[in-house]
Amino acid sequence: MTHPILSRIPILRNYVDERFLEHRRRSSSLAGFSTLIVAGCIFEYRIFFSHILSWDMLAVILTFAVVKTGMCVWYWLND
Repeated sequence: MTHPILSRIPILRNYVDERFLEHRRRSSSLAGFSTLIVAGCIFEYRIFFSHILSWDMLAVILTFAVVKTGMCVWYWLND
């Protein structure tokens, strides 16, 4: 089965295949979780060592959680 993007844009068929799209999906997911871990570590470091509550890091962590949970629920309901 051809991916919907590949069927709409014929020139991409020469350069993009299903493996490429799967690798891109996996690498993006890994990058997102890695960013979450780093943001969490910075947040914890600032609380424990600098005694500063970092609202910007908390916003990054909460944004990730809301988007990830929201997309999981949306895919679950629409799949």
